Amino acid sequence: MASGEPSPGGGAARRPLHSAQAVDVASASNFRAFELLHLHLDLRAEFGPPGPGVGSRGLSGTAVLDLCCLEPEGAVELRLDSHPCLEVTAAALRRERPGSEEPPAEPVSFYTQPFSHYGQALCVSFPQPCSAAERLQVLLTYRVGEGPGVCWLAPEQTAGKRKPFVYTQGQAVLNRAFFPCFDTPAVKYKYSALIEVPDGFTAVMSASTWEKRGPNKFFFQMCQPIPSYLIALAIGDLVSAEVGPRSRVWAEPCLIDAAKEEYNGVIEEFLATGEKLFGPYVWGRYDLLFMPPSFPFGGMENPCLTFVTPCLLAGDRSLADVIIHEISHSWFGNLVTNANWGEFWLNEGFTMYAQRRISTILFGAAYTCLEAATGRALLRQHMDITGEENPLNKLRVKIEPGFEFDRWLNTPGWPPYLPDLSPGDSLMKPAEELAQLWAAEELDVKAIEAVAISPWKTYQLVYFLDKILQKSPLPPGNVKTLGETYPSISNARNAELRLRWGQIVLKNDHQEDFWKVKEFLHNQGKQKYTLPLYHAMMGGSEVAQTLAKETFASTASQLHSNVVNYVQQIVAPKGS
Repeated sequence: MASGEPSPGGGAARRPLHSAQAVDVASASNFRAFELLHLHLDLRAEFGPPGPGVGSRGLSGTAVLDLCCLEPEGAVELRLDSHPCLEVTAAALRRERPGSEEPPAEPVSFYTQPFSHYGQALCVSFPQPCSAAERLQVLLTYRVGEGPGVCWLAPEQTAGKRKPFVYTQGQAVLNRAFFPCFDTPAVKYKYSALIEVPDGFTAVMSASTWEKRGPNKFFFQMCQPIPSYLIALAIGDLVSAEVGPRSRVWAEPCLIDAAKEEYNGVIEEFLATGEKLFGPYVWGRYDLLFMPPSFPFGGMENPCLTFVTPCLLAGDRSLADVIIHEISHSWFGNLVTNANWGEFWLNEGFTMYAQRRISTILFGAAYTCLEAATGRALLRQHMDITGEENPLNKLRVKIEPGFEFDRWLNTPGWPPYLPDLSPGDSLMKPAEELAQLWAAEELDVKAIEAVAISPWKTYQLVYFLDKILQKSPLPPGNVKTLGETYPSISNARNAELRLRWGQIVLKNDHQEDFWKVKEFLHNQGKQKYTLPLYHAMMGGSEVAQTLAKETFASTASQLHSNVVNYVQQIVAPKGS
């Protein structure tokens, strides 16, 4: 139904969507001038040495965009988002002609224009203006090597240490460094891709269907329209295992058995619960790709193929519920999306709402409130580090007056309204009381031993450790006794517990456990875990600061480039 037409029931006219007029200052493209009907990528991956030159690592091939002109007066140019690392070597235009089934593609001129530090405009000129509603096809030949959107990993940055790996990360504005596009969440379209890989490698993508074509080619199709940032590719030494009727796990061979055991059956339970609450799951299948340890994020909600950190392989399913958040993006973010990145809070805000709804059904209100409380503690730590007045510490990044809840949206700092988490008191109060016992000058051993923590789930233990951290430094000797009393915490393989134990060890200068911090940082590169530990080391004793510098020097080659930059600013800030 066109905007403004009366509804079939004779009700009021539908109001125009805000997204139809929303400005995206992060895009250099003229995405309002064209409808993007379909994108096809035909790419070949080469694993060579880094840098320019013949034989270097890169993706090369073509991008084919099927377009329809929306300009009433026609258009003389197509402007796409691109990046200096993406080298376009040829452009061609195919236009509909009466009586011709497949008109020839004719070479056309193109040029680039500066835009920002994260991209540029690629301008394709039309020899004759295209008319309103005209269908046309633009073919671009290009190559991309080193750049922010395509992440190349050496073998030592992978779990198996045998073969290199490459993956793309589009959110928020980085897929313009993967392929020329309308790099704005306001534009959604279907896509297909044919990916050629070297012998012994497997390609996977965020697509509804995929098939192997010969020994070295993989064909993908996405049947639902998605924004550019959700098109994702990974190529490596990958194998898969079925874990449900609609779900599968992908990983390097050394991780696949652990992934299958940890997630067998649980994904389908999460999906089914989400469907009951929010409607049909339209994406067909839900696969998890366990990324190499250097992957800097907890998860990236690429549809049909969520990228996740291997830190979720805790060995006891204690972190499996983290996947609820990524599954929730199937409805909020992937299906209904913010129109520009200034409104990103809509993506994550409604996804958190969905996560809490699903979690409440599966685990109860008390556990959900406990989980929310641990999230609040993380937010407090983040604001303590960045400062409450940091301009990014508000929901809407770009300030726009006139909203009733303007302060909540636009004012940085601690939220003026906090939800009631008292239903979680049955789980939080025992953790708070136990933490208080451990903060005493004289330990009440009898009272401590009376509290059985073996039935506690991960987030109750996390909440307990967060309270211990808030009360740190503890009286001398208490941390040593704490670790000896609860070896399931001090020797845990669960990444959430390892993070908190490491922070406690550093805050209390418990040097005999510093090796555990070092080991954790050597085994993973997730930003959420890595940065707080470096902050804690640099805020600690001279021994802790030395540990930070030595650990960073020995692990920098394993980390994502963004994480390297962040850690560098912590360990040796500019101007220091």
